[in-house]
Amino acid sequence: MKIEEFQFPSDWNLGHIAGWFDFTTKPRGLDLSKNGDEIPFFPMDQIPLGRIRVSEFTPKPLAQLGSGTYVENGDLMVAKITPSFENGKQAIVDIETDFAYATTEVIPMRGRNGESDTLFLFFYLLHPEVRSDLAGKMEGSTGRQRLSKTVLGNRFIPLPPLPEQKKIAHILSTVQRAIEVQERIIQTTTELKKALMHKLFTEGLRNEPQKQTEIGPVPESWEVVPVGDICRSIVPGRNKPKVFDGDIPWLTTPNIKGLDYINADVDGLRVSSDELKSSGGRMIPEKSVIMSRVGDFGVSAVTNIEIVINQQLHAFVCPENLNPVFLCNQLRYRKPYMETIAAITTIPYLNKSKCESVPIALPGRPEQDAVVKAFETLDSKRNQHIARQQVLQDLFRTLLHELMTAKTRVHELTV
Repeated sequence: MKIEEFQFPSDWNLGHIAGWFDFTTKPRGLDLSKNGDEIPFFPMDQIPLGRIRVSEFTPKPLAQLGSGTYVENGDLMVAKITPSFENGKQAIVDIETDFAYATTEVIPMRGRNGESDTLFLFFYLLHPEVRSDLAGKMEGSTGRQRLSKTVLGNRFIPLPPLPEQKKIAHILSTVQRAIEVQERIIQTTTELKKALMHKLFTEGLRNEPQKQTEIGPVPESWEVVPVGDICRSIVPGRNKPKVFDGDIPWLTTPNIKGLDYINADVDGLRVSSDELKSSGGRMIPEKSVIMSRVGDFGVSAVTNIEIVINQQLHAFVCPENLNPVFLCNQLRYRKPYMETIAAITTIPYLNKSKCESVPIALPGRPEQDAVVKAFETLDSKRNQHIARQQVLQDLFRTLLHELMTAKTRVHELTV
């Protein structure tokens, strides 16, 4: 957000963050034991993404406290190290005690009474252009860069009168809380799906006895076979296309993560058939199952269109007696197995033979179809909430920009 590009109302102030907000410091002579022998501690992994407040902490005995950053209840903790800062890790402390400690990799801040609102600052720092500008000023070696308190404090902020700050924060909080509700439902349905996969892949649907196999218990009538014994593999070409000006999707793992099906509107680059031919790429037919084979295992999807994949992915073409969606879910379920057989250099990976060696438990096609139907009920519910969450996220991004730049004023909105 380049402040000079916007016309702000005359009653808004323009100044440095440090001129309107305070960095929290530990008071002299504070007795850390006033609340007992333990103190709430926030490690980096407990500072959330996509949530306003954080109440979960790790109790730490005072004798083991060592280093840390002093924070107070109501403070905004901003992660200062890469990639946590760039990813938007920050939260407002919401605990029952009046102070706590956190990782040294956060900067704690708060609004000033009668002048500025902590929650308003929380949202201002989420503006993608603000965060990008600050990320560009981080210092240190690659992979360990940090945002300094000075750089953060020197960032300009357009600040409306305190009542308007609070109204803007309230509007954005309302949308953010709705996003968080959808995220909780998505997480719940995801966990239910994992439980259902375990039950159906070990017990089936017909209440038949189980047998012990190399992959654990499975229904007695099911076969355990390497996926390469029943599917044809397609590995990507070694050469990356040089030109992306066509209409055939060229996909990587991030493009398919979170998808059940790959459709024509999938994110990703596009190549032409001529470029595909010249680079030696291979077309993947529809109804194939795509799985990740580098780094993040267990990512898989069924393609409803012809696509091209890069070296991060592997494709299986299913025979008539194998439901592609059943295989897709079996491959997700076999993620722990893939992790045990992966070769590891800088990142774990599976070569073609190891991709084909992954064992799957296979019933007849009718039972496969019935299992898939059970999965699709949960998948449909999850996808509905993902779609709702996306709508809310789009609304949030729009409101964040419009309200922080005064293009839309709070009196024009009703929440």
